[in-house]
Amino acid sequence: MPDAMPNYPLLLTPIYKEKVWGGRTLERLGRDLPGNADAKIGESWELVDLAKTSASGGGGDGATSTIANGPLAGQTLGQLIADEDAKAALLGDLPLSPEGGFPLLLKYLDASENLSVQVHPSAAYAAYHDDAFLKSEAWFIVDCEPDAAIYKGIHEGVTPEQLQAALEANTDDAVVPLMISVPVRPGDCHYLPSGTCHALGGGILVAEVQTPSDTTFRVYDWGRTGRELHVDAALECIDFGPADTTQFEPDTRVAEGSVRGVRRVVCEYFRIDHYEADAGATHDLPSGATLAVMVLAGEMTVTAQDADPTLAPAGGTLLIPAAARRVALRASENAVFLLVSFPQAGQSQLA
Repeated sequence: MPDAMPNYPLLLTPIYKEKVWGGRTLERLGRDLPGNADAKIGESWELVDLAKTSASGGGGDGATSTIANGPLAGQTLGQLIADEDAKAALLGDLPLSPEGGFPLLLKYLDASENLSVQVHPSAAYAAYHDDAFLKSEAWFIVDCEPDAAIYKGIHEGVTPEQLQAALEANTDDAVVPLMISVPVRPGDCHYLPSGTCHALGGGILVAEVQTPSDTTFRVYDWGRTGRELHVDAALECIDFGPADTTQFEPDTRVAEGSVRGVRRVVCEYFRIDHYEADAGATHDLPSGATLAVMVLAGEMTVTAQDADPTLAPAGGTLLIPAAARRVALRASENAVFLLVSFPQAGQSQLA
């Protein structure tokens, strides 16, 4: 049994992953990254509870976030979820993931080079493969170089045979013209449903919100060698054509004044609201809803009933349990944050 109940805002400890395409951009958020200046930190897993990971993604072992503050400091989400009372306090009525863990995975991705061209399992593929899990995700562009771009979908009219031939050629000249390149700038947000052939371009730092899976099928790796490709599996999953995500990216205003909010993504798995808060402004969160907060810039103090205040620095990620009451975010300075919620949670204030 946990030492206490999760009824206060939980500040989470990041889990860092080195990647061949990674960098050190997270240091701009005040992060003390592991390794020396040559260590390429590509991913920071901010909120995770996976019983196992893929060998080519998370390394094969399980991963679960550790709590950094309050009475539960040092304990993990996995330990809380294993206890029925703590799980109810943490999640309320939310169901667990298909693997029995927390139903979302939040990360930062630091792409100093292009990520592989890849696709994640569709629901149909996952239903017939026990080792594959659906992965739909969204990228919020935190920072990027002026000419940065992502690849989001395949051009209209490209056939599976044409794509396979290009992948067999295994060159930029063959593969890149088939992909849809989308220029990006800080503040953009893109939803990538499972089945979308995509790649994160170099020179981009994103906050990623996704379903709890790291199953990835690589189809092209920009000339790198030594990393496995999964062309046959990918071709079973790819939705050919442009990624039609307009219905998932409403960009509708949800708050005005000293705290300004825009709804950036709505899908069946999660919602993402993007907020900018003036120094000294306070934003109240709905009670009874499990929420996550990613502080992208500035510094915030998080308060809750019967709990000590929690300082959330730039780059900090918080999990707000369903049992927490009267939770409020106060910007110590001008701040930017993402509020991640579940479609059935907090309808009255998040709709």
